[in-house]
Amino acid sequence: MFTNIKHIFFDLDRTLWDFKANSRATLSEVYTAFNLQEKGIRSAMDFIKTYEKINERMWDLYRRGELSKEKLRYGRFQKTLLLFGIKNELIGKEIGQYYIKHSPYKVGLFDHSHEILTFLKKNYQLHVITNGFEEVQHVKLRESKLLEYFDKIITSEAANAKKPDPKIFEYAESDTGAQKENCLIIGDDLEADIKGGIASGWKVIHFDPHREFDKVENVLTIHHLQELEKHL
Repeated sequence: MFTNIKHIFFDLDRTLWDFKANSRATLSEVYTAFNLQEKGIRSAMDFIKTYEKINERMWDLYRRGELSKEKLRYGRFQKTLLLFGIKNELIGKEIGQYYIKHSPYKVGLFDHSHEILTFLKKNYQLHVITNGFEEVQHVKLRESKLLEYFDKIITSEAANAKKPDPKIFEYAESDTGAQKENCLIIGDDLEADIKGGIASGWKVIHFDPHREFDKVENVLTIHHLQELEKHL
């Protein structure tokens, strides 16, 4: 199924770097640092869950090119606060700055990330392909001690295109010197990583650690990174 693979491209957030756990840890700090309980938000989890829903919707708009990076970065917090009756754009911007500054320094990874990357690096060229903010993703990789495994870090900002746009996959091929028939992408996002990869002629592996999705026909789904040892 995965013959002739020479280049493996990993998504970063929710595939290697545990975005949910790291984000929630930072949001809990935000709740305390900005005294949000005193401003009427009953609990950190109320704040977190409300924010996560808004963030997901706004990221979808950002991926489709319908929202700027600046409006995503701060608007998601401003909209969250508004739902709790807090009409203060300045606090929303300050929280956005705090989040961007501190969240990349969280180092929670999915189990066996280092082990599987060590295993794969013996036989493949490894790269990252991500829609995340350029400056943020490099900090995550450095702080999590992941940089050493990867030859290239492909970001949507450098490619001027976001997954699933074929342009970012073409950019990745050009930047790494890879041919599409030799490329495999491993990621959690069915639209950005899996459908995007298939449309670009790459092989794909879907990572579904929390068993959230139905099986996709003709696509290998794994629930633990260690499973890659059986297939690659």
